[in-house]
Amino acid sequence: MKVTISDVARLAGVSTATVSHTINNTRYVSAETKDRVYRAIAELGYTPDASARSFRTGKKKTIGFIVPDISNKFFATMIESVETCLSAQGYHLIIANTKESMEREESSIRILTAGLVDGLLVASTMESFERLDGLVPAGFPVVLVDRTFEEKKYASVCVSNFQPIYRSVCRLAARGCRRVGIIGGIPRLSTTRERISAYREAAADCGLTMDPGLIQYGDSMEAGAPRCLDALLEQNCDGIVICQGLMASVSLSYLRKKGLLPGRDLSLVSFVDYNIQSYDLYYDQVDRIIQPVEELGRTAGEQILRRIEKPDAPVLERVLTSEYRPCGE
Repeated sequence: MKVTISDVARLAGVSTATVSHTINNTRYVSAETKDRVYRAIAELGYTPDASARSFRTGKKKTIGFIVPDISNKFFATMIESVETCLSAQGYHLIIANTKESMEREESSIRILTAGLVDGLLVASTMESFERLDGLVPAGFPVVLVDRTFEEKKYASVCVSNFQPIYRSVCRLAARGCRRVGIIGGIPRLSTTRERISAYREAAADCGLTMDPGLIQYGDSMEAGAPRCLDALLEQNCDGIVICQGLMASVSLSYLRKKGLLPGRDLSLVSFVDYNIQSYDLYYDQVDRIIQPVEELGRTAGEQILRRIEKPDAPVLERVLTSEYRPCGE
């Protein structure tokens, strides 16, 4: 049964008018009352009709951006790029940090689409499109960022890393590496699936060893990298591809502590997710796959503004490309 505004009012202990004013920001409502209303909205899973609300209240000139890890420089840099794009058009940005929790993402989508923002950017950690789609009100402007799904209901902006990873594995093989390992992100994510697929295809084409233990999955955060590295070193890897910038920077530090040097003790391919000057000390030892993070953020900002102005426009999928730079170049 569909949840109604009356259900929210009863649970929050307020009138339906107060719920409406809270959602639409059409009258002063105390912070305590707002908190009760939004808690009731999240608990019940109430999703107001987006098109009707926009007709009544107009634009709020605010965009929501749901990210999985605000401490990660990749997303921090992207947020800054999005904000620069939006502020030039008079829009504000609200950030929700999920910490790679599907439950936190679900709560953030419910709250932000309940009248706080005109549109939503989502770097989703959801395992399925159906779960995400079931949370978004009909007609609400959404752009998926970095992480996408096979279904193409929503506009999206992402980066293809298939060819750079394929080239990097082939280059490692050409240098004489025979046991090349890879550290991917969370297995359910589209970015991880693409990168592991490229690794598998290149390893097969180059005749490299294909032991299951050579594929390790981190959590896209700092804590996962050392565990994955230890597992790969136990597998006697002579080359490693690290498919995420934060895990790559942690890995470089961890290897130094173990007395292992890239280029001397093993070959390393590192994703670069932010300011490449941070990698100056390793340019001569590490192959790099450089992500166009600022362009990704700017394009995402442009896409969500376009969806707000023309909600019936064709859904676009923008795919950017990363840059592969072998060591020494």
